Amino acid sequence: MRHAGRHTLKAHGSAISAAADRPGAGAFPARPGPAAAGAAAIGAGDGATRSTTRAASARSSWGASLRRRLLGIPLEEASVARRGFAVRDPRVGERLEAIGATFIGGYHAALESRDERDLGARLEETDAERRGFAFEGAAMALLLLDALTPWARGRWRRFANGPGARHIYMVHVGAGWALARLPGGFRRSWLPFDPLLSWLAYDGYGFHEGYFHRERRVLEHAVPAPLEGYALRAFDQGLGRSLWFGEGADPDRIAAAISAFSPERRADLWSGAGLAAAYAGGVEGAALESLRRLAGAFAPHVAQGAAFAAKARERAGNPAPHTALACGTLCGIEAGEAARVTDDALDALPSDGATPAFEIWRARVRERLARAADDGRTRPAARDGAGESVSARGARD
Repeated sequence: MRHAGRHTLKAHGSAISAAADRPGAGAFPARPGPAAAGAAAIGAGDGATRSTTRAASARSSWGASLRRRLLGIPLEEASVARRGFAVRDPRVGERLEAIGATFIGGYHAALESRDERDLGARLEETDAERRGFAFEGAAMALLLLDALTPWARGRWRRFANGPGARHIYMVHVGAGWALARLPGGFRRSWLPFDPLLSWLAYDGYGFHEGYFHRERRVLEHAVPAPLEGYALRAFDQGLGRSLWFGEGADPDRIAAAISAFSPERRADLWSGAGLAAAYAGGVEGAALESLRRLAGAFAPHVAQGAAFAAKARERAGNPAPHTALACGTLCGIEAGEAARVTDDALDALPSDGATPAFEIWRARVRERLARAADDGRTRPAARDGAGESVSARGARD
């Protein structure tokens, strides 16, 4: 049976809408003030209309301020010092902090925005390379608001169907951050997720735990009590992504951290590390080569993660040089081709069974990437941020 996944990723809105109908700071430009917004909305309307609009704008501004006060996340939470991350290279630390700040900025933008269109416009002003993180943060805030105001749910769904559609992967990941902070999060019957991509919410949960609770989840290897079966595997992909941050994008430290986990968890952790290396970036080609080498037998899982990162950026329209570099090094093919591999792997995808469709998708991507290498394609030379091959730079130096 053909899975809805291929259709879902092309036109996911209807799937998300149907699911939703089941019962059950500083990184963004300031919004126009209430007066300006009101004037634009009412044109040359009469005094009563202007008065009503001003009152509504005042209520909206007051509500945004209250939401920010109650649910806001301090910017300091993204500092590597506060998180205790093992960052050796100051440039890497600055990059990881900028990503965290962008996430928090998107989160706060969602708390403050009037509606999804207003929010989308603000998020689009973010630097393209980091824009996906802003959408991820916004998705977290919107799902939190949906959970806390059950009489007014629908924010996350409307966002996913509207401004967030191009960032649908990050929007699902961001939802996982919210569920990590809600009691009984994943047991809620009203969750409006895409059937195939719902596992990315568990990925977001895993990243949240590795980012905020590194000692317990990464050093002690503790597993959240409600997780079992494939949910733990999806969680571990996100936990593996968090290692890119917690271990300062250092391949040796990442490999050592993963090797300390039980063997059955390592493949998914490596997948997450590859995804983060390609999506977040921060290192040059030599470090990526080290990551691939240290992964050993898990190199296909690293490649699969990198291909997923390439697809997320392609869909969002925010390609990045570091993603191209990572795909060339970790997948052995260009980023655009890696993204196409993930699309092709969706053909005739079966429905969920003993093995979730999401895992069949991941396995197909691994197999097809390995086949691409076996077909005799030459691995592209790793290139640094300036586009120069690492080998050429080494010869020149």
